[in-house]
Amino acid sequence: MQFHHHGYVPHDPRIKEARGTGIDRTEALPDEMDVLIVGAGPAGIVQAAQLTNYPEVHTRIIDSRPGRLEVGRADGLFSRSSETFQAFEFQERIAAEANHLREMNFWGPNPDDPTQIARGIRAADPPAHVSEFPILVVNQARVIDYFAEYAANGPAKISPNYGYEFIDLERIDGEDYPVKVRLKDFEGNERIVSAKYVVGCDGARSKVRDAVGIEVNSDPAAHAWAVMDILAETDFPDIRTKCGIQSDKEGTILLIPREGGFLFRFYVSLGDVDETNRAKIRATEVSEAIDRANRILHPYSIDVRDVAWYSVYEVRHRVAQRFDDVPLAEMGTREPRVFIAGDACHTHSAKAGQGMNVSIQDGWNLSWKLGQVLTGRSDTSLLSTYSAERQVIAQNLIDFDKEWSAMMSRRPEEFSSPSEIGDFYVDTAEFPGGFATRYLESTLIGDTANQALAKGFPVGKRFKSARASRIADTTPRHLGHHFRADGRWRLYAFADTDGKEVAELAEWLEHSENSPIARFTPIAADIDAVFDAKVIYQQPYQDVDINTVPRLFRPRVGPFEVTDYEKMYAAIPGEDIFEERGIDRSRGALVIVRPDMYVAQVLPLTAREEISEFFAQTMIENEQPWRQSLSYREVESVKV
Repeated sequence: MQFHHHGYVPHDPRIKEARGTGIDRTEALPDEMDVLIVGAGPAGIVQAAQLTNYPEVHTRIIDSRPGRLEVGRADGLFSRSSETFQAFEFQERIAAEANHLREMNFWGPNPDDPTQIARGIRAADPPAHVSEFPILVVNQARVIDYFAEYAANGPAKISPNYGYEFIDLERIDGEDYPVKVRLKDFEGNERIVSAKYVVGCDGARSKVRDAVGIEVNSDPAAHAWAVMDILAETDFPDIRTKCGIQSDKEGTILLIPREGGFLFRFYVSLGDVDETNRAKIRATEVSEAIDRANRILHPYSIDVRDVAWYSVYEVRHRVAQRFDDVPLAEMGTREPRVFIAGDACHTHSAKAGQGMNVSIQDGWNLSWKLGQVLTGRSDTSLLSTYSAERQVIAQNLIDFDKEWSAMMSRRPEEFSSPSEIGDFYVDTAEFPGGFATRYLESTLIGDTANQALAKGFPVGKRFKSARASRIADTTPRHLGHHFRADGRWRLYAFADTDGKEVAELAEWLEHSENSPIARFTPIAADIDAVFDAKVIYQQPYQDVDINTVPRLFRPRVGPFEVTDYEKMYAAIPGEDIFEERGIDRSRGALVIVRPDMYVAQVLPLTAREEISEFFAQTMIENEQPWRQSLSYREVESVKV
């Protein structure tokens, strides 16, 4: 966390000074706004958290509940979510209250007595190569709380307006606020508000989705689960370990140990659902679910002392055909104005644990793009990439979930070997971890012609962190942990052997009129306001003279023009980032990373036109180029 560069901060530095729409913000929902988010669940609240860093954008988020969610449904948070929490500056705090998972155990019918279960495979969860972050288990409501706190503490001071139910909407092109949304408050009063963009994060039965006619592909089959968070006494030995438990005839349990050390969650399968049995299964009482759980666990048992939460729900594999309001036949000819995210886009089983995790990534993908467009940094074509990118990911999720669910439901004799299910879980660990996502080549994702320069940073995948020494204070730091959800692009310059080419690149980026810094950074802004450039040298930090590092990587920032010392890094002997991520030592590499932490392009340090042309595809050039030569006093006069 960096602060004090705008003057001494005597209070909690997580609470930012109000700017833009955050100044004199009213609690009451206004008649007009730039962005209206419908639903304050994970997909919606992460957008509020991102857009708080675009205080020029008037963002509002509504929810039909009377207040904050107290008991959440989802609970499992895979490593990609922890990376996201790190970017929003609360990973360490939420990890402190979460339960950490390190292993998944698979139980099945005992070969000697199929009426009893026995432990089979133990699998690392996640495997060490996937991420430095563990899987966390914490109430969905707490995840929402942390994002909501970040949104409220940010410059735009965004907080949910509770008690508003979405009724319908109408799009009237040609107006400044073309989306007219009809709402109803708790007292039954209806009103219409107008927005430039609307995002429906209102769940699997999304009214926003229905209002714009987005069709959903759905499997005819559905499966029902009883879900309960319980305090209980038991002799089951793995009660504090994540488990998949399959009995011979009684069904399946997915066991998730919850935060706090005592609570745990059972997902108890109730079987397939159709119109002939739906009402009966939905009426399953908690006592019946507990009885079924005891039958599955035989010869072990549970004595339930308290039920903190219980529900019965159906899971049907569903995915929306598109994630915005532009019909497929009109793509490229019409600007999207209404979007959907999270469960409004996709639903699936609990076995893969992806609901909240994927919803968060939906919301982050869309919100930074809305921020860029509404602040004039990018043209509106950027918004079409949301549906193009995330719809494919949702379909991949459904396909994986079907395969994983089928694997979990197999009988012992159907496996080729006792280790097959454990091997599958380890081999596919990147997918549930959130790291199999790979966006295809587009205006936001470059080609792979230069991938060999940085093999460990695949273009289109998330930036996989590794440690390096921060030169100024010698602190070993994960590069990815310095990433912030502030809407900036990252330029990671991995130096060539003698540092000559990285120095020449820095000179061009800082001083050339053709560089993206000159073309796309506002004239009165800091040099790193749009592009956050960092350098990583091959030699140990002791061998780097800070005063010889190009000024781009030690910029003077803030109104007092003080040097930022946190952009210069060096390889750590024994865990060399160049080795770990396959960086070409002789040539180095420039790794360009998007505001949502995905690698957009890998280029040689000698690239010039390629860099400018890549950003010119979506970004809007300034009428007046940014100039490093402006002094503090000149910048102040420009602002005036």
